[in-house]
Amino acid sequence: MEWINEGLALIFIGVLVATVTFIDPSNVVSTAVYYISVMMLMAMAVLSLFTGFKIRFLPFKLCPFIFTASAVLISIGGLI
Repeated sequence: MEWINEGLALIFIGVLVATVTFIDPSNVVSTAVYYISVMMLMAMAVLSLFTGFKIRFLPFKLCPFIFTASAVLISIGGLI
């Protein structure tokens, strides 16, 4: 169940960021969505760091790095 919840959360964050970027990337609401998305991805990275590193399954160990990289890319894209 955690895989499904995490996957749906990631899809929602991606669709939300893409939608506000498509509509108006320089809007105040778009900037707020970028920051909230970055905070959520970092929270997921921390949670995954404490839970996923205890399991030998490699994708769980990669999740914190993938979430952090996604947060960095969104924040860089929001600044440009």
